Amino acid sequence: MERLRIGLVGGGPWARTVHAPALAAHPGVAFAGVWTRRPEPAREIVAEFGGEAFGELDRLLAEVDAVAFAVPPAVQGDLVPAVAAAGKHLILDKPLADSLPAAERAAAAVASAGVHSTTMFTLRFAPATREWLAGFPAGPADDGTTATARWLSGATLGGPYADSSWRGERGALLDIGPHLVDLLEAALGGVVEVEWARRGDRDLWQLGMRHVGGARSTMVLTLALPVDPTEMEIAAFGTVGRHVLTSRPGDPARCYGVLLDEFLAAVAAGETDGPYSAARSLRLQKVLAEAEEKAASAR
Repeated sequence: MERLRIGLVGGGPWARTVHAPALAAHPGVAFAGVWTRRPEPAREIVAEFGGEAFGELDRLLAEVDAVAFAVPPAVQGDLVPAVAAAGKHLILDKPLADSLPAAERAAAAVASAGVHSTTMFTLRFAPATREWLAGFPAGPADDGTTATARWLSGATLGGPYADSSWRGERGALLDIGPHLVDLLEAALGGVVEVEWARRGDRDLWQLGMRHVGGARSTMVLTLALPVDPTEMEIAAFGTVGRHVLTSRPGDPARCYGVLLDEFLAAVAAGETDGPYSAARSLRLQKVLAEAEEKAASAR
């Protein structure tokens, strides 16, 4: 079977350590190369993983069937409509964009173009997470269920993400929030209301949500607490039983490989929707936007 030609947009730490190695290694992918706004990162990546360092995005689009994004949310939100309009399938990062209106435009462009999209919700492609989710009863959890999600990290205090301006400004809610809301919805059912939200010192976000069947969940997350390694736990108790997840993927590139397996199968089948699509990312962004509004009104 002919390999799918995929190009990478972005040259930051995640592109170098996850996207590029996974794309270059996958047997079903022809890694076309990289485009970055500054030429040096693209040259460095292709020197290690092959492909071409494209000087213009249009040149990359002319050579590929699909585009993988590894860029800040504002950049992704701006670029997705043009890439979708060019008829290219998309592997998205999260969040979909830096604002709800930009996310709505991006998701609408993907839907209008009829291309396939998926999002790198890293935890969703990890075996431990899939086993955890498989343990829940079918259907929305009722009001006899409560869940908690905790993610405490010092990622913005040092290391490769310390200089990430969008993480510094918007905090853990925009970066980690999509992962946690996605898993809580998958386990309990969709969020119908963010009941309360606060953002405190050290970018400490706390919020409570009500789900469609009556279950309630809370989240506590930060990227600015001096802890190493990251503390992560998602737990649900009550009518659904007892379910605790504390395992984060040790190798995100392997999760990306699972994403690629499923992405390639969906494209080959002509599917234009899926469980991790741009529409799904937009759904999560609406929940995050509601949390930001509630936190602002609580000050």
